[in-house]
Amino acid sequence: MENSILILDFGSQYTQLIARKVRELGVYSEIYPYSVSYDDIVKANPKGIILSGSPSSVLDKDPPSVDRRLLDYGLPILGICYGMQLVSVMLGGQVGKSQNREYGKAELNILDNSSLLLQGIKNGSTIWMSHGDSVIRLPQGFKITAEADGGHMTAVEDTAKGIYAVQFHPEVAHTDEGKNILSNFIFKICGSDKNWNMKDFIESELRDLRNRCGGKKVALGVSGGVDSTALAVLSQKALGNDVTSIFVDNGLLRLGESEEVLDNLRNKLNLNIKFIDASALFLQRLKDIDSPEEKRKIIGRTFIEVFNAELSGFDFLIQGTLYPDVIESNPVKGPSQTIKTHHNRVSEVIELEKMGKIIEPFKFLFKDEVREVAALLNVPEGIRSRHPFPGPGMAVRIIGDVTPDKLAVLRQADRIFIDELKKSGWYGKIWQAFAVFLPVKSVGVMGDERAYGNVIALRAITSIDGMTADWAKLPYELLDAAANKIIRQIKEVNRVVYDVTSKPPATIEWE
Repeated sequence: MENSILILDFGSQYTQLIARKVRELGVYSEIYPYSVSYDDIVKANPKGIILSGSPSSVLDKDPPSVDRRLLDYGLPILGICYGMQLVSVMLGGQVGKSQNREYGKAELNILDNSSLLLQGIKNGSTIWMSHGDSVIRLPQGFKITAEADGGHMTAVEDTAKGIYAVQFHPEVAHTDEGKNILSNFIFKICGSDKNWNMKDFIESELRDLRNRCGGKKVALGVSGGVDSTALAVLSQKALGNDVTSIFVDNGLLRLGESEEVLDNLRNKLNLNIKFIDASALFLQRLKDIDSPEEKRKIIGRTFIEVFNAELSGFDFLIQGTLYPDVIESNPVKGPSQTIKTHHNRVSEVIELEKMGKIIEPFKFLFKDEVREVAALLNVPEGIRSRHPFPGPGMAVRIIGDVTPDKLAVLRQADRIFIDELKKSGWYGKIWQAFAVFLPVKSVGVMGDERAYGNVIALRAITSIDGMTADWAKLPYELLDAAANKIIRQIKEVNRVVYDVTSKPPATIEWE
């Protein structure tokens, strides 16, 4: 697409954040693998190119690289972290191992106020570093425009070549002026025009669905969350009665969720919903399974089996997969590393994908972008603001094997915690909250007698996009009220703990 910014992915977990920031600035962006051919880049005719970070090192044997001709093509290029190191090495500079890995916050010291990339950027603002290699000698023609505290070069450029590079990550929220730096590159250096917003995205996806699926038999799995609900509204708007939205009770839902979701979908949104109670089948398949990976795979396979049995061979399956799910499951555009298998990426789904039968309109969107889509599609605010709920449901919130008794305990604990959050006004302030059933028992004293009961962990996090998260600093009074009610009302539980781990190093869910 003309006037776009092309992002070459070297496997950074933050690559999609770059694309998201560019889109927020109103410019269309696409992610390509670093190995894309030079001819394909020329054919794409972008306004500029951004080279992402990477878990790799330019000092590795055969590190990921780009066609050397790209650096002489004349398009503006912005190298980020690994991108800066790669450009430096390819143009004759030198990179070495840092004496100390630079990770976390640093202070930006601007040396050249004439730099277009740094124009209007506040000196002394916070930047976010994450690298183990450093440029120790610049290529000929480059100059240093900014340093980090300690005198480390952190922004360089060669205006004659149109190549700019930064050692920090402007795409992450921790970099105060990151969005403004990207804006300078996109508009002042590349000369892009604003051409992208969520209204455009919706119109594009409506056209694509009609062209691809019109007159075909289409199935869509809907859970009642904002992702699948927005997708169901979008799909029905595009395809009418050609799409059947299937709501499956897999026996792993929260307390009263089946009735609530059906009411939302049928009565509030007037969607064509087919309800299937497959709870017994899912729980049977999960019996004695304690591996998180195996749970996800079983749930994904069983969903496909249920869909096939009910629809007798659909032409397309539409899924509400988002980018954080995709990038944590397997490499999509570049050499990113697998964190966990997503239930929408089991082998059966991959086979359908190879057959061209899987459609995932939201797979390059983040949760906040989907909420914007939902608002434009007039999805009620109560649905849009629901906390994320994993496809495998309570199965990945019960550590160990899943049983009806554990589910009953967890559902009650989860309801009490969420009710306390809503009553206190905290529900809308956090990204996600839930309870976890732990595979341990602890000794306690209840009614002057020794008790040996289950342990429940409470988890609440704050986030912007789900890629990084911090634990929510909930008031002690709120946690105290939730814990006391859980222990008083659920006789099987005698201890409640609170998870204070951020992402990274943890993931949001426990499994």
